[in-house]
Formats: sequence, C-alpha cells, structure tokens
Amino acid sequence: MDIQKLRSETKGCATTIHFNNAGASLMPDVVLETIKSYFDLEAAIGGYEAAIFKAKEIEKCYESVARLLNCEAKNVAFTSSATDSYNRALSSIPFQSGDIILTTESDYVSNHLAFMCLQKRFGIFIHSVANDDSGQINIQEFEMAIKKTNPKLVAVTHVPTNSGLIQPIEEIGQLCKKYDILYLVDICQSIGQLPVDVAKIQCDFASSNTRKFLRGPRGCGFLYVSDKILKMQLEPLFMDISGAVWTSEKSYQPVATAKRFEDFEFAFALVLATGIAIDYFLEIGAENVQKRNTELCKYAIGKLHEIKGVRVLDKAPNLSSIITIAIEKYSILELRNYLNSLKINTSYSAKSSALIDYTKKNVTEALRISPHYYNTEAEIDVLIEALKKKIN
Repeated sequence: MDIQKLRSETKGCATTIHFNNAGASLMPDVVLETIKSYFDLEAAIGGYEAAIFKAKEIEKCYESVARLLNCEAKNVAFTSSATDSYNRALSSIPFQSGDIILTTESDYVSNHLAFMCLQKRFGIFIHSVANDDSGQINIQEFEMAIKKTNPKLVAVTHVPTNSGLIQPIEEIGQLCKKYDILYLVDICQSIGQLPVDVAKIQCDFASSNTRKFLRGPRGCGFLYVSDKILKMQLEPLFMDISGAVWTSEKSYQPVATAKRFEDFEFAFALVLATGIAIDYFLEIGAENVQKRNTELCKYAIGKLHEIKGVRVLDKAPNLSSIITIAIEKYSILELRNYLNSLKINTSYSAKSSALIDYTKKNVTEALRISPHYYNTEAEIDVLIEALKKKIN
C-alpha cells in the first residue's frame, strides 16, 4: 500500500489530521470530482435528463455494492443513510404484540430507539444480550437467549459506533439459520475497514451508509436484502413508484428486486460517488486496509497507555479501527474542541449514545479516535503530544 500516493489523492490530508473516520472519512479526490461533475451535468441539461443520461453508470453502482458484499445486484437497494436502510428493513417485518427482538447491549443508539418505537406502537419486547468479560458476545450465551426468547428478529451491530468491538456476526448467522430466525445486521462501521461477506454472515438484511470508513459521500446508504426476504414478499411499510406498480384501483405489485425498498427520488450524484468509493476501496483490498488499520491502532493504543489519566475503554479480543478513551477529571467535549482547534479531528461520544455500554464502563463520555489506512504514525504522534500537553 503506497500511503503517500493515497494521501496525495485526498485533498484533506494536506490540511487536516483526520481521526474521525468512524464519523465521516475524508473522500478521495475522485469521489469528490464525481459529485461535482454530476451536478454540473444536472445544471446543464436538467435533473431528470441527467439521470437518464447516466442510467447505465448508475446501474453499475448496484454491481459495485454487490461485489463489496458478495451478493447480486438484485439484492441491493440504495437509500439516504444507514438509519434509513435499517428502518426500511425493520418496517417490513410483520411484528405482532408479544414478539421479541433479540439484540445486544452494544447496538447503535438509533437502532435501540427504533426498537423502542416498535415496542411503544406494537407491544413487542426487546431482549439485549450482554457482552461477556472478553468484551464481546458469547455465542453459547447468545444461543441460550435464542432458545429462551424465541425471537421474531435477531438484530446485531457488527462494529458499534462507541467501541472498537467486533461482534461475531457469522457465528450468530449460523444460529439464526439453525433456528430459522430473521437476521438484521448493521454494517455501517465495518464496511470499508473490514471484509464483509453477506453469504458468510447469512443475514437477511444488512444496512450501511457510505460516509464512514468506505470514504463515500454523506447522504447515501444501501441495504442488502436476501433472496429469502424477496421470496417471502416482505416489503417496507411505505412504498412509492420506484418500489411498486399500481395495478388496479385498490392494489399494487412490489417490484421483484430489492429496489422495492427504494424511493423514486435520489441524489444520483451521491450514488455514482458511492460506486466510485467502493471501486477505490476494492482496488486497495479489504484485507490490506484491515492489516494497515490494525497496525495504526496498535501503535496508537500503545502510546495512549503511556499518558497518565487516560483510560482506554476497548478490551475485546478482536478490535476494529475505533479507539475510545475516558480521561479522569477532564471534559471530553472541551478536549475534542481543543484538538479541533489544532486541526486534529476526533469525535465526542456522550453517554446517551451508548447508555447501557457506558453505564457498565462507568463513564459519562468518551473521546473516539478512529484512524484509517491513509493516516500515518507521525500523525498519531502529533495527537499524542497534543493530548499530553493538554491533560498533563
């Protein structure tokens, strides 16, 4: 991996030390130029006309997602965000009063909020399985929870936003197949930094956005929908002319592919940019990215342990490129703002974004540091020196 070449292809690297890749990575220049050129085309010939003119390229973006996830293009839907994708999947499941969603204590806050909305409206129950002492789900305990609760849906976040934890989603998928349970996986923090293969995961849905480690634009997401779901004729709660055909005065027919989960209105510039971002990532290689990120995080964590008063919160045996730290008697928000003034980007994580997890860790806030392959050890050194200067 030629790090300097990759950095030269990313304008932001020249002016910013960016350790907020779990929030939104710096886009490669080619992704940015794709967005600009499409909007130039819309301005020149019109929005509808631009979509028609670029129709073949837009369709190729479905193929790019399919290559990324190891599925077929017919199983891919584009949305506006990871949460949009997730909620469209949730809305297609015919929940009834008393049904159970089996999830984890480390799942993303918006996912938990969606579960509680379903609980409030339909009378379902939410059962969260705790992480074990190693920091992640124990498969034997998870299977016991399945047997005990007989859930309608298993919903798991692969990599939580508030932790470096990597959940064993393939092993959970084997359990869901064994017990014939619908399986929804949030992959928005793992896509772009880890290999993600929906065939191995054996999930029914996988939701993501494109702005995080994938290095795509904000305002775009995608949803994987399995053949099983399509054959079951599950559909989102609301559809429009993109997802269904109005066949008679009182009936409609959903389209046969995952596009039934889409809306007609699209930011096609962002879809095209997503396709470019995926192709850029695949050319580098998921395994290469994972190896590089592991090296960067190992280096960073070692340096962080040397700073008095800093507590590294991540302890699972397999960690992603998300590092969270708490600091004794110091405002994390103030620290984040201080680093930002030095053009070092990190992220502030409040307790409300990870209520169960942070309560167990006995923290009210955390600083999230998320390196990516285009970062350098020298940038980590700058971050460490800035933290030492401010804290000590």
